[in-house]
Amino acid sequence: MSGTLNKVMLIGHLGDEVKMHYFEGGGCVGRFPLATNETYTNKQTNERVTNTEWHNIVLRNKAAEICEKYLSKGDKVYIEGRLKTRKWQDESGNDRYSTEIQATDFTFLTTKKESEGNTPQQAQNPVSSKPTTETNEQVGDDDLPF
Repeated sequence: MSGTLNKVMLIGHLGDEVKMHYFEGGGCVGRFPLATNETYTNKQTNERVTNTEWHNIVLRNKAAEICEKYLSKGDKVYIEGRLKTRKWQDESGNDRYSTEIQATDFTFLTTKKESEGNTPQQAQNPVSSKPTTETNEQVGDDDLPF
């Protein structure tokens, strides 16, 4: 195989509000931390252990504006994107590195407003950033190209 792949898929909860930064040319960037959890039972103590991993999510332009408008801390979201490592210097001149997820697609799984209203509609009709075309046909396993 000669090609490479840089793809990340995450389902997690926002750790903070979406922070926006606007540029002079009209573009913008949105950033937020996303928490994913791994839960297992310790075989020696029979105790449930949860480990949380934090991911730095970066969205650009319209995607960032949509997330800022509809997402808030604690909301559950599906994020798809690629890993990007940035190099920068701190105040002391030391090289620092930061790994981020450059989001290319997202789907809202739950929002605070829905959680408070106890309406499970969003889980049935999630909001996605990918345009979809609706047809009356259901895609079956036989329609897959592999």
